Amino acid sequence: MKLSLNRNQIKYIAIIAMVIDHIAWHWVPTTTLLGQVMHFIGRLTGPLMAIMIADGYQYTRDLKKYALRLAIFAVLSWPAYSLNAYGTWPLFGIDTFGVIYTLFLGLMAICIWDRTKLPKAAKVTLVVLLCILSLFGDWPIFDVLWPLFLFIYRDDKKAKWTSFAIIVAVECGILIFFDALSGNPFANIFQLGAFMVIPLYLYVYNGESGSKHPFHKWFFYAFYPAHLLVLYFLYWKM
Repeated sequence: MKLSLNRNQIKYIAIIAMVIDHIAWHWVPTTTLLGQVMHFIGRLTGPLMAIMIADGYQYTRDLKKYALRLAIFAVLSWPAYSLNAYGTWPLFGIDTFGVIYTLFLGLMAICIWDRTKLPKAAKVTLVVLLCILSLFGDWPIFDVLWPLFLFIYRDDKKAKWTSFAIIVAVECGILIFFDALSGNPFANIFQLGAFMVIPLYLYVYNGESGSKHPFHKWFFYAFYPAHLLVLYFLYWKM
């Protein structure tokens, strides 16, 4: 029997992978086999959420409300992300916002590309600026480019997943290169886990949304800062 998962179920897989990843950052050394495996699983989260942004842009009934929801929760999750990552109240610097912030920028990239009449060069420039701004968040650059290219090539499966794979390969190559310079070329080998998204989406995701109950729409937004705060108290306060 073929496994078939809808959009809601894919979101829950991303959430579970995220929790496994975040637990590993606090309590499991990255260079151990267990650490690599947990982070390998955790690489599902960023790409899966990027897919949901690309799909969300196409299927949302109200783009303004969708964008506003992302923006509000990007701000609300800022303190939780900073506390969990650094044990301090919000700072303003590189990697001090969470992934919802970066996903919001990814949505803005799609909007710029699809809804403006700017010259292509101007659109590219604005997307580059969004990528620079994403350095303040989690999954920087990639959760801006992934949603954008997944949307641009939405009707061309080969180009869609080729562009996705190129972005993953560039990320992995850069990280492994700098790790090699520091004497530990395998520290970030777990980043290859992002490639798991391709077979998951092609052979398991059925393209359906699943239940329309509001719980499924709001759960991730609420769970994201909530689980970060729980991890903060468990790691920094106990």
